[in-house]
Amino acid sequence: MAHSPPHEFAGQLNGDVMVTEMMDLLRIDVEADEAQHRPRDDALYSRNVLRKQRHWEKQLAAKKSKRKDEKQRRKLNREQGSCKGQQGASMDNPQLTKRVMKAITKERLAEAQATGPKLCVDLSMTDCMSDKEISRLSGQLRRLYGSNRKTNRPFHLFLTDLREDSRLYRECLRMNDGFLDYVIDITEESCLDLFPSEKVIYLTPDAEEALERMDADKVYILGGLVDESVQKKISFLRARELSVRTARLPIEEYMMKKNNPKNFHSKILAVNQVFDILLTFCDTGSWTKALEAWFPQGKGYIIAPDASHPLPVTEKET
Repeated sequence: MAHSPPHEFAGQLNGDVMVTEMMDLLRIDVEADEAQHRPRDDALYSRNVLRKQRHWEKQLAAKKSKRKDEKQRRKLNREQGSCKGQQGASMDNPQLTKRVMKAITKERLAEAQATGPKLCVDLSMTDCMSDKEISRLSGQLRRLYGSNRKTNRPFHLFLTDLREDSRLYRECLRMNDGFLDYVIDITEESCLDLFPSEKVIYLTPDAEEALERMDADKVYILGGLVDESVQKKISFLRARELSVRTARLPIEEYMMKKNNPKNFHSKILAVNQVFDILLTFCDTGSWTKALEAWFPQGKGYIIAPDASHPLPVTEKET
């Protein structure tokens, strides 16, 4: 076996030692660099964890609060139902109560179609409306029908001049769930195709005559119109075109202008707002109560101090 000379072995040993020391120095530098950066990464990781934990805690608290509110609401509904004399079995089964109430509402609306006062929404003016106005009118019709469903003395409702190929019809299908199931007469015919002109009263804010009472043998027409361009007398001109009697809500007789920073006063109402006023008047016989309940405060009018005399209300079959 050959042996390396002593001086070569020593040189090799020294070289190995130097390489080892250099590797150790490099490893120390790498570990030092990692140690230098690790606290920042750990801090960032900790902040993310804390942020997610706080977000989760907020969600959990919100869910608990919602469940608590819902529990209190159900309890209040049960107490109110008990006060109204509802049966205990029905209260134990909310679905049964809902079905019963739905059946009662449907029966009430069906009875109104036979004996209730008649009200039409004239939709012949929608061609001059923008898509945005059409969408708003669709929402007003939904709210109008909702009010009629809730009242104990509903109207027999008609939507006249509503074509199936019109923008409004398509928007009602899109926006109003169950539109085709509404207990309401929808027709492409005009109101004068359905009723004699002498029985028709067209409600328009530009009429000279104030509506004092509602008669069971009359048919009341509301102009289905949303006009953001504020064109004047559109519904009034439509009534003139039909050659029918016109009337307005008795706003001037029961209300007065209220001072406001913008000096804004308007008697133009949405079709569902007019309908709510008529419903309340039919129930109470008081224009004061009806206007106070439903006339929007932002229109710049308030009830006059001396407006306290109820006017006659239509007679309905019972």
